[in-house]
Amino acid sequence: MNKMRDIHGVLCVCMAIGLFAIAGCGSKNAEAVKEKEVIPVKVMKVETKDLEKTLDYVGNIKAKDEAGVYPKVSGKIIEKVKEEGSPVNKGDVIAYIDRDEVGFTFEKAPVESPLTGVVGRINVDIGANVEPTTQIAFVVNMEKMEIDLDIPEKYLPFVALGQEAKITVDAYPGVVFIGKVTLISPVVDLETRSAPIEITIDNKEGRLKSGMFADVGLIIEEHKNVPVVLKEALMGKGDNLYVYAVEDHKASMRIVKAGIRYGEFVEITEGVKSGDVVVVMGQQRLRDGVSVETEELK
Repeated sequence: MNKMRDIHGVLCVCMAIGLFAIAGCGSKNAEAVKEKEVIPVKVMKVETKDLEKTLDYVGNIKAKDEAGVYPKVSGKIIEKVKEEGSPVNKGDVIAYIDRDEVGFTFEKAPVESPLTGVVGRINVDIGANVEPTTQIAFVVNMEKMEIDLDIPEKYLPFVALGQEAKITVDAYPGVVFIGKVTLISPVVDLETRSAPIEITIDNKEGRLKSGMFADVGLIIEEHKNVPVVLKEALMGKGDNLYVYAVEDHKASMRIVKAGIRYGEFVEITEGVKSGDVVVVMGQQRLRDGVSVETEELK
């Protein structure tokens, strides 16, 4: 009986040793497979670009100089001299009025333009009765246009006279118009906690029209010729950011610091330099030192 117990004990020990050996082999095999694992990724070269930090707003474009045209006397419109779109000089007659008043010898009363520009709109037809409060027409000088914006007070320290703004409108996709800040109100509105500013845009070609809706990027910071990566390359949150660079077909984690962001690009102030190759797709599976198969992002 004791002999049988001894044999049983020896068998148990042998089985245990065998299981440990198998487990050990399995662990080594798994590590070997992991070491041989090659992860496909898409990469880009770090390049240098000029980046801008902007305050982004929307606003309506209007002519810098525009005025309603009003008659000096009451009467009936008997003649229109100018049509919508006609150029006018200050003092040019836009229409004539029959004063049609008892005791007055008939004489046409002129309605004159108060400024040089273009007749943007005529609001009356021949035969219409008008008063001095009736707006006969609307005249605009479109050589210079303007956009009025309200800037929150916390951003006012970043705004200065002469500062550039980039303006885009739906009518001209891809075209950027440059404006400049020409007026900053010295007073902050107590209710909105913002101050009005005025941006003026040269418009000698006449492409911008009063009433157009515009996107405005007010440039508050410019960095020239700085290393940038696509925002998709960044991993982490807040100030704890990193990217995976590729060196000798292996992933190398780099702690980085980000500067300004513009569109899809992010400035990198520390961690990588121009010419380095960084991963922009597939980095979620990466770890430091793993082998990668790269494809350049197009």
